[in-house]
Parts: sequence; C-alpha cells; structure tokens
Amino acid sequence: MAKAAEKANKPAVFTWEGTDRQGKRVKGETRTASVASAKAELRRQGISPLKVKKKATSLFANQKKKITTKDIAIFARQLATMMSAGVPMVQAFDIVGRGHANPAMQDMLLAIKGDVEGGSTLTDALRKFPLYFDDLFCNLVHAGEQAGVLETLLDKIATYKEKTESLKAKIKKALFYPVAVILVAIIITAVIMIFVIPQFKDLFSSFGADLPAFTKVVISMSDFVAGYWYLVLAGAIGLGFVLSNIWKRSPKFREKMDTVMLKLPVIGNILHKAALARFCRTTATMFTAGVPLVEALQSVAGATGSAVYEKSVLAMRDDVATGQSLELTMRQQGLFPHMVIQMVAIGEESGSLDDMLSKVADFFEEEVDNAVDALSSLLEPLIMVILGTLIGGLVVALYLPIFQMGSVVG
Repeated sequence: MAKAAEKANKPAVFTWEGTDRQGKRVKGETRTASVASAKAELRRQGISPLKVKKKATSLFANQKKKITTKDIAIFARQLATMMSAGVPMVQAFDIVGRGHANPAMQDMLLAIKGDVEGGSTLTDALRKFPLYFDDLFCNLVHAGEQAGVLETLLDKIATYKEKTESLKAKIKKALFYPVAVILVAIIITAVIMIFVIPQFKDLFSSFGADLPAFTKVVISMSDFVAGYWYLVLAGAIGLGFVLSNIWKRSPKFREKMDTVMLKLPVIGNILHKAALARFCRTTATMFTAGVPLVEALQSVAGATGSAVYEKSVLAMRDDVATGQSLELTMRQQGLFPHMVIQMVAIGEESGSLDDMLSKVADFFEEEVDNAVDALSSLLEPLIMVILGTLIGGLVVALYLPIFQMGSVVG
C-alpha cells in the first residue's frame, strides 16, 4: 500500500514552454508528479503554459544515489530552520526538495510535500517512508503536531540526528583504521605468497641442499595459496555472506557478537560509551517531546546500536510499565555505570530528567571522542609491530637458506 502510494506520488522532470506576464516566451524544466501539477505550478508563477511534456531520461540518469542518514539529518535541520523563520511547511518542503543534490531525496521530499498539500498530516506522510523515517522520528513529529510546537520538535530532531551521526562517525573512525591496515597486510602477504615465494622456490631447488624447517613451512603455505587461491577467496566471501545473513536474521547471534565486542580491550570501552550516549540522548529527546516513558523506551531500545543494550532497555520498559522507577530498573540491569544511574535518580526527583540525560549524553560523547583519539595513538605502533613481524618473518624465511649457504661456503 505504502509502495503504491509512493510510486503514484513519484515526481518526474517535465520540460515546458510558455509565456510570462509580459507576453515573453520562456521555457525551462520543473520536477513534479504530473503534467497537471506542472501546469498548476507554472500558473502560480504567472506563466501561461503552452507545452508541457515529461523529459526523456537515459538509463544512467535513473541511477540515483542512495538516501543516507546524513541526508535525513540535513533535511531535518533545513526544515526546522525554515519553519522557525516562518516559512510555511509546504513551501519549505518545495525549497528543500528542489534544491537537494540527490534526485532520490528530491523525489521523496516532493512526494511528502504532495501528501501534505492533499491534507495529510506530516506524520502520516513520513510513515510512508519507514526506511528513512523510523518510529522515533515519526513519534517526535507526531508529538510536535499534537502540541502545536512542530518547529521546536523539528529543531530537537535535527540536533538529535546531528549528534547521533557525529557519534556514528567517531565509531567508524575507531574501527576503520585497524580494519584497513589488516586488509592491506592480507593483500601484501597474498602477493608475496603467490608471486614472490615461488620465484625463490625455483632458486632453492637449484641449491640441492636441505632447507630450514621455517622456510619449508612458508613454501608449503605458498604452494597452497598459489594453487587454491580461488578457493580461499570464495571461502572468505562465502563466510562473509553467511555471517551477514545470520547477523540480519538471528537476534541471538547479534547479541552474542555484541557481547564479545563489548568485552574487547579498548574498543569494547568505546562501544559501551557510544551505546550509553545514544541511550541518554534518545531518551532525553523523547522525554522532552512529552512522549510517555514506556513508549519512549521502545524507540530508545533500537537506537542504542547494541543488541545487548537493546535487550536491557526492553526489559527496563517492561519494568517501568509495572510502575518501577527508571533509576531502579537501570540498577537491576547491571549494565549502566553508577554515575548514569545517580544522574537519572536526581533527574527523576527534581523533574529534570531530560536535562540530566542530555548532560550525561554530552559527557559520554566527549569520552568517545577522546577514546577514539587515544585508540589511534595506541594502534599505530601496535600495527607497525604486527606488520613488521608478519612481513619480516616472510623475508627471513626466504633469506635463511641463502645465509646458511653463505656460512657453509665461508
């Protein structure tokens, strides 16, 4: 149903010719849902349309960029800014949609604009695109529409999205460097195994002498990789595909993997702090919007970015629904630091829970930033040692027979 509505409202590019108020002939392009809407738009601009037709597009022109979470964050900020400045919602969507560099984002925003023009609420229009506007986003917009403070809530959504995107970028930064270096090490090792060591093997066979055990092991590994590299590559790709599918379909597997990740030295600490920052930031934003705590925790669970924290937050939601305080339920989980629990307790007693959680979120976001910088400094010498040992070991294995032959000749 949602897909059919999305397809029906899907804008396209139309070329047009017409006359302006002075009778001068003008032409151009517009992006809208139909010929009728294109003509209506031109008349609003004071142009009498003479010819309007859909622009032919090439195969490559239809290949649109994927809509990212960053696009949604920027859209939320732009819409919040325009509505705070007094720009009507429909006009704000038109300005943001037509000015966006991503055609896929343009299409979606103009489709939402069409729904709002047709009398739909903004919440209902956004819910037709659940892939980009999750329950948390829609619930906050709904709360803003109900309370008549949509501009304020949009500003909070924009701030929330910007903070979470910044946090996500920091986590990616923490994980990218070691992963990139490991991949480079694997590629270099594979090149040495497949192309370099066989050349030395031919050289050693002409010596007619017994090779050192270490060199024999390296040559055997080279023979296997050179002879069956396609099986190794297919196995690695197959394993990655299988693990990816299990990750998507098995909550228990995700929970076990997250448990292992959270226990890793240094990286586990960063992931803990990132999950706590997301929990506090999301809860504060929902609570500020007036969303009931039980309903808020449902959205907060999925926003933590960790299966372990998601399970704990859902358990907390069930306990809060029975009348327990948030501070007590957090204490029972054994997952939250004492400082966080105490801040929540103070916030509940003073009626400023959202303010306290925002301060805790700021603290942990800063902690993640510092931890990522420390991790980069720590990994640089560690990775150099690992690479030196790996590549140096291969070089020693190759030159060890030559050194032995030199000592025998000497």
